[in-house]
Amino acid sequence: QVQLVESGGGLVQAGGSLRLSCAASGRTFSSYVMGWFRQAPGKEREFVATISRGGASTYYADSVKGRFTISRDNAKNTVYLQMNSLKPEDTAVYYCAASVVWRIGTMKNEYEHWGQGTQVTVSS
Repeated sequence: QVQLVESGGGLVQAGGSLRLSCAASGRTFSSYVMGWFRQAPGKEREFVATISRGGASTYYADSVKGRFTISRDNAKNTVYLQMNSLKPEDTAVYYCAASVVWRIGTMKNEYEHWGQGTQVTVSS
């Protein structure tokens, strides 16, 4: 089992930046593929970014590609989401997720463990 706790959300102006962090418990953090998802009001939870266990492979949703960067520090049991050039449509609750499946994944049902979420609000 792994427990995930997101932090770093907040209110920012359009064009601004935030860095989200997801702290994981346990000593097996490097065994998990990690992902970020988000859910806006009235919408389904959607994929944002994923990173392989060693951090060598990443994949992004088209909507955030070029603006967001996912990274991980396995020594700190932490995954990050650096969000630049934020847009109002990025407003959502952002969730960190962990998967024991070997491949990076874009579907929420590929992830077994989820954090509680952190709110990101981008104003115009």
